[in-house]
Amino acid sequence: MEKKSKRIVSLVMMMLLFFIVIAANFQGCFSAASQTTIKGKSITPANDRGGSAVFPVTGNVYPAGHYSVILNIGNPPKAFDLDIDTGSDLTWVQCDAPCTGCTKPSDKLYNPKNNRVPCASSLCQAVSTGQNYNCDTPTDQCDYEVHSLLQPRIAFGCGYDQKYLGPHSPPDTAGILGLGRGKASILSQLRTLGITKNVVGHCFSRAEGGFLFFGDRLLPPSGITWTPMLRGSSDTLYSSGPAELLFGGKPTGIRALKLIFDSGSSYTYFNAQVYKSILNLVRKDLICWKTAKPIESIFDVESFFKPLTINFTNAKNVKLQLAPEDYLILTKDGNVCLGILNGGEQGLENFNVIGDIFMQDRVVVYDNERQQIGWFSTNCNRLPNVDREYNEGFSQPYAAYFGILEEHCPATYASKKTNLFTKK
Repeated sequence: MEKKSKRIVSLVMMMLLFFIVIAANFQGCFSAASQTTIKGKSITPANDRGGSAVFPVTGNVYPAGHYSVILNIGNPPKAFDLDIDTGSDLTWVQCDAPCTGCTKPSDKLYNPKNNRVPCASSLCQAVSTGQNYNCDTPTDQCDYEVHSLLQPRIAFGCGYDQKYLGPHSPPDTAGILGLGRGKASILSQLRTLGITKNVVGHCFSRAEGGFLFFGDRLLPPSGITWTPMLRGSSDTLYSSGPAELLFGGKPTGIRALKLIFDSGSSYTYFNAQVYKSILNLVRKDLICWKTAKPIESIFDVESFFKPLTINFTNAKNVKLQLAPEDYLILTKDGNVCLGILNGGEQGLENFNVIGDIFMQDRVVVYDNERQQIGWFSTNCNRLPNVDREYNEGFSQPYAAYFGILEEHCPATYASKKTNLFTKK
């Protein structure tokens, strides 16, 4: 999302825009452990527009600090790990052009060929809105600047001048998979090409991994809680609300909150006033708790904390129920920390951002066709398996609807060991 302070407080990039071909044309899934393609096919119904595809995810809220997916890009295909970000519009990778400020070695960077998007392209204009958009000649390369923003032939960005100005290290991914609502989003492009509907969802495991899917053919026919997207607040962010907060089932007096669902943020951020109120409710003036002995599991202290509930008041009985383990972090030292941070200190001003910590072990769906956001609880530890109608971690009928591949994608994920950092 704009003005986000996730891996950075301010990220400035110079980028080129390219056309690419994503390997395998979504006909399969990619194993994050081996970085190889497994043959299969996606569902494309005869009487409906577009199919669906699913991809395994690596990462966690802590200690990795992000969730990522592997996509094979280019010809010959090359694997790139991308941070899954519904708060950004453009998909981009680090570019060997040469690259300044990149976090990957040169053999992990994208080597641009003669496939630049011209300046006169409508896609170039979509990512370069503002006073800086100017073409000396229509055939100029699409060169643009992004301030803290952020196939069949899919347009994507290639960053070559990156400056991370914040106090925290950036993620060690090769780039960003931008899944926002704007025209430059990979979702909008796939819909325009008639490949999938403009629907994306993810299931992030509390422990490690999960999966990402495009299209609506993977959704169960019932059991999803939906809330409308707010219109007019932004064309690119997944905003919802108004909502009120309950703590321990009781009203807190916090009402009329506008919320942004952003998978690119590890933690949840409330504006300064709301954050202070929540902090006082949980434990005044403290954000970490420890006992005489290190805590081994977050569930060991569950009884000492009360549940938090987000009640969406623009829809009847629409609530996001958050148990203590959904807003607390257990550190490697055995301490319990609050996974809700002060957005005002991160330059988010009055934005309220729902991050990955609130989304763990839930399928979260962003349905741009019907302008709604939905969720339901499940076990995200394993990829859906179509070899049988019932899959451990999914009760019927979810397995049948989520299973889209002819061959099983291994549920072994590469573990990333990095230091804890604030992503927003």
